[in-house]
Formats: sequence, structure tokens, C-alpha cells
Amino acid sequence: MTMQLSKPLELPELARKNNIPSGIELERFIDPETDQETMTINMGPSHPSTHGVLRLVLELDGETVVNCTPHIGYLHTGIEKTMENLSYYKALVLTDREDYLSNLCNNLAYSMAVEKLMNVTIPIKGQYMRVLLNELERIASHMLWLGTHCLDIGAMSVFFYSWQDRDRVLEIKEHLSGVRTKTSWICPGGLRGDAPTGWLERVQEFLDYFPARIAMYETLLTNNPIWIERTRGVGIISGEDAIAFGMAGPSLRASGVNLDLRKTNPYSSYEEFEFDVAVGTYGDVYDRYRVRMEELRQSQAICVQALQKVIKMGPDSPVRTSDRKIAPPPREELDTSMEALIHHFKLFTEGYHPPIGEAIGAVEGPRGEKAYYVVSDGSNKPYRARIKGPSFYNLQALPTMVQGRLVADVVAMIGSIDIVLGDIDR
Repeated sequence: MTMQLSKPLELPELARKNNIPSGIELERFIDPETDQETMTINMGPSHPSTHGVLRLVLELDGETVVNCTPHIGYLHTGIEKTMENLSYYKALVLTDREDYLSNLCNNLAYSMAVEKLMNVTIPIKGQYMRVLLNELERIASHMLWLGTHCLDIGAMSVFFYSWQDRDRVLEIKEHLSGVRTKTSWICPGGLRGDAPTGWLERVQEFLDYFPARIAMYETLLTNNPIWIERTRGVGIISGEDAIAFGMAGPSLRASGVNLDLRKTNPYSSYEEFEFDVAVGTYGDVYDRYRVRMEELRQSQAICVQALQKVIKMGPDSPVRTSDRKIAPPPREELDTSMEALIHHFKLFTEGYHPPIGEAIGAVEGPRGEKAYYVVSDGSNKPYRARIKGPSFYNLQALPTMVQGRLVADVVAMIGSIDIVLGDIDR
């Protein structure tokens, strides 16, 4: 509602009139032609619903958003530049810390780029394991999105349930690598190691348990009238606008654009797996929710297929290349082979020297297309490392989404595009 002023209000009085909590920066603008007032406030960078240190400058007409300007850069860590000062093998750990909710997907994208430079072929069991780990990572990421998105809107119970399921996946990752999140388990040349004893059985147990949990979430939310009221028709982005903004992943597919790298540009043996791509119709918050819920089902189905393939390969099948100049030799070789010891020492001190060239590794991450562009000058360090993060492009659509909506809807729309600030500020 437009507020017509008979006399200017002082800022504290204006804040009380519009229920603005103390401590939020507030500016006032009066249109000289109409004498109508809008309010400018900062939402973030320390607001919990902005999902990180994102600052939104909102211009409000009452509670209606007139303009929204995202301000980023509060989390900039210089990861790309840091990668250029480390050897190719050591730079891998930084891919875990960029989009820290999908570290195994980042590992794969970077490793694929380096492997293209080195012309390395990964054993088929290693490719199946990569698929299995990437889909488990997608489930964990979507569980975090679901819990926080529902918590922002007020559905608190879902937050507790989804956190339990995410924790199960993190325990699976910890059983494999000893680390819950920043595993660096997918590396140039394959994997750091094969599945330990009991790990495959633990994955099978989770995959048997998870479909009923997906059904439970949809029972709680999909036909819930309050959830529908808060999400349906909110934050609509057309397919044409989504493409123009460069959106990716579920946020793009919810607008009716059928684009998934696992289908269009299959990598790491994805062409051997049967699964459907979830596509929405209206491009609103509700469609983005439905697309991700269907992705959970599809990821579970892919994991079942990948697990069966890994079991069929047997424990003796290799999961990384046999080229000792690229992948470290097995531990047992170090006790008996001087050549293996030399390879191990050279790999972890100096690293390898890819030929001069450039390569891109791209995967379909939980938030969309994640790509690593690596340029080699023949040295043991990347001459240039460039990361394409889907969160950056999805955020571009937010000002269009929120225009004309209420402030309360801004929270729902931010959650629906599932941004990670580490994926934006690099």
C-alpha cells in the first residue's frame, strides 16, 4: 500500500510505523512528483534466511517490494587464485570448500578437467563409484535445502526430519573417508580408495529406508494448504527469462526447460543409467519444490543401479588409474618397490606436469551445472582455474522474482533457488 504523507516522518517514527526492528538500516525516499514515499532497508548480510552473507537492498512501498538489489562479495576467499598457486593434486581440497554442500560433485568436475588434460582413463568401477557418490551428495544437499527452506517458511518439523536423513548420508561419507563433508575422495585419476568393509551394506540400508521418507515429506507438504498458499504462484520465472538469466539445475527445469547434463552430456558412465529428468510447468516456488522432490526419487533410483554395478564388479576391480605418475601407488607396494616409493614422493611433493592446453569438466550438481575450466602451461600448477557456479546465475533472477511481492515472500523465493554463498563469492 502506498503511504501518502502530510508531513515528513522522522526515521525512528517511520520505523515504528512499519514495524521495522531496531538495528536495521533504514532510508527514506519521497518521489518529488507524487509525494509518495518508499522505504529502503537492508536484508542481510547477517539475516538467517539469506542462506549466507548475502545482502539484499529492498525498496519497499509498505510491505510490497518495489526493487531488490543483491550485494555479494562478503565471503570472497580467492579460491580460484589460491588454486593457481598449488599443484594440481593439492588444489583438489579447495574444490570441497567452494560449494561446501556438494563437495563430491565439485571434486568430480575438477578431476574430469585435469584428466582431460592428462588424457587419463578411469576404470569402470571407479566411474560407477563416482556416480554413486555424486547422487548421495545430491540427496544430502537436497535434504539441507528442504529443511532450511521449510524452516524459513515456518514448517519446523520437516527441518528436524530432513536433518536426520542428511546426517545418515554424512555418516556414509565419514565411513568411506573419515570426513563428514570435505572428503576430497574423488580425485584426478579416480578415487582415493575403494569402499571399506561394510560400506556397501550401509549404503544399501539407506537406499532401502529413504523412499518412505520421501513419501512422508510429500505427505506433510505437497497438499498442505498453508504450504501451497506460501509457494504457489510466488516467484514465477518463465522459461525464456530463466534461460536469459543463465539459470541452471532445478531452478531452470522448474520453469519448463528440460536441460540436465547427465542426459544431454553424459559423463562418468551416466549414459548407462535409467532415470527421468523432473521438469516443472509454471516456474514458481512450488514447482521448484516439486522438481527437487522428484530428483530425490531419481537420485535414489540411480544409487540403487550404481550400487548393483559396483557389487557386481567385485572388490578386486580397480577404482583408479594404474599410471603411477598420476595416481599414488597402493600402500602395499611402498614396502617392496623403490620405484613405487619414488612415484609416491614425487606425486605429493612436486605433482605432475600436464601438457600445455585447456580443458573443462562439467557436472550436473545439486544446484545446476558446475564447471571447472583449467589452463595448463606445462608446469605443475594450473596457469588459470575458473569455476562456473550455478548459484551465481540463479541469484540473478531474484530481483525479477521479488518485484511486486511482499517481504515475507522474499524469504520463500531465496530458499527456492537454493543458493550457496561459497558458490557465488570465489
